[in-house]
Amino acid sequence: MADPDVQHAIDQLGAGRPVLLPTDTVYGLCALAASEAAALELYKLKGRQTSQATALLAADVDSLLEQLPELPPDAVEVVHALLPGPYTLVLPNPARRFRWLSGIRPDSIGVRVPNLPDATRQVVQAVSAVVATSANDPGGPNPASLEDVPQRIRDGVGAEVDLGRLPGTPSTVIDFTGHEPYVIREGAVPGAEALSTIREWRSRSRPSNS
Repeated sequence: MADPDVQHAIDQLGAGRPVLLPTDTVYGLCALAASEAAALELYKLKGRQTSQATALLAADVDSLLEQLPELPPDAVEVVHALLPGPYTLVLPNPARRFRWLSGIRPDSIGVRVPNLPDATRQVVQAVSAVVATSANDPGGPNPASLEDVPQRIRDGVGAEVDLGRLPGTPSTVIDFTGHEPYVIREGAVPGAEALSTIREWRSRSRPSNS
């Protein structure tokens, strides 16, 4: 039998309501990714401009790739090298899927596959994918606990899943849409470490020319 809080969060997401979920880093304000209306409700509650991109979060790598089947091979390689992990990867989005998440860059999309707590993984698996942003005021402190989440946001969500205190450092954001990747935001893991991981992955997975 599903945990009542987990099932309530699943039901509320399905009804188009935003919910609060713990991730690997901070508490996230989440909504059903497949619904533009639900995503816009999340933006409104957060106080976030729709011109700003927001990440698509999946429970595992296979689920993410199912949501974005047109990802170029190099982007798929990056996904396999770094995820799951505490990263937000900005990748090419040739089919312009989830256009309501891409802000002013419809040809790109931010994605996350964290090492999720079991409760959150159950929620996300049940709805395929969510749109997720940190549950704080724009520019406000990172919410390591539900108590850190502004009361107006807590009052506006349909459900909360409380797993106590989290690490509190947000994901590292890296853009892979240009000729060379670059780190947009340092976070839970140094960006240089992620880029080193990519280089090592490619050296192992690609055949030598010698």
